[in-house]
Amino acid sequence: MRNKCLVIVTMLAGTLSLPSMAADTVKVDVIKNPYGGSRNTPELSTNPDYIQAGGLERLIGTWGGELIRPIQDIRLTLEQERQYGSWNRMALANANFADAVREGLQGEMITIGLEANCNDLLGMLSGLKYDIQGNARKVGLVFFDSHGDFNVPETTLSGMLGGMPVAVAAGHALHNLRKTTGLVEPLPINHILWGGVRDLDPLEADRFLEFEVRQVSVRDIREISENFRRQFDEMAAAVDVVYVHVDMDVLEPKEVPGHPLTVSDGPSSKALAAAIGVMFENPKSVALGIASTPSFNADPGGVSRQAALNLIEGAIRGVQAR
Repeated sequence: MRNKCLVIVTMLAGTLSLPSMAADTVKVDVIKNPYGGSRNTPELSTNPDYIQAGGLERLIGTWGGELIRPIQDIRLTLEQERQYGSWNRMALANANFADAVREGLQGEMITIGLEANCNDLLGMLSGLKYDIQGNARKVGLVFFDSHGDFNVPETTLSGMLGGMPVAVAAGHALHNLRKTTGLVEPLPINHILWGGVRDLDPLEADRFLEFEVRQVSVRDIREISENFRRQFDEMAAAVDVVYVHVDMDVLEPKEVPGHPLTVSDGPSSKALAAAIGVMFENPKSVALGIASTPSFNADPGGVSRQAALNLIEGAIRGVQAR
């Protein structure tokens, strides 16, 4: 292993005694963000806690990782709680998320966010984009989702904010929301790679064609095909750091039976974990986000939580293979 530092940022309260780390230990910093700002799927706000409650700290140790600090928990201040509108409060929470990401980064690290839904990618991108001194990096986004989340208000059929975050990150809509999260500069389209998309609104599909977006198919993911490697390598070569984001509905529906937006014919969590591992063999891959995991009563048998844990393990194994 040439680079053995992994930071996973998850947001969680509580104290934790952190032992000294062996030289060959993967560093991990974890942060939970429960603020998704979506009226359509409020139950997903519990998924960060749910994943952590599956023994995440212990499992990180068994995978060869070690937390650099207690798991962090993102919260709104009382003043922020009083702000008008759930979307605006979500953006404020994402600004807090971005701060936590920046504070955790040190040396060569990977940040993993446990996120309510895909809207939280804005906070992660903001945290990676600018360092503590305000210096900007070029950030690449790998977006695994059965949906494109590339709608704008003029194209969406559902009206869901959760169908727009990649378009928002790219600067195509809701500019005040993006800027409130701290992401002042939008991501160029050629710095975004979609994976596993198979359900687009008609006008959203037109936008995919118009902007000639970079994407890999479910088959590419399952096979870790030459196209998969080429598309990722080309995108990664153009940026300074890469954030890999997963909406759990990208998976085969039997692994996320409680998710309200599943689409047939997705990859298994183990197949996606293997593909994520390949991405994290590249030192530019510094962050993983897990969003929209069905939790508690929506996940009888714990299959969705296990799927999420598989993906986190895949990222750690990828860093170990560097």
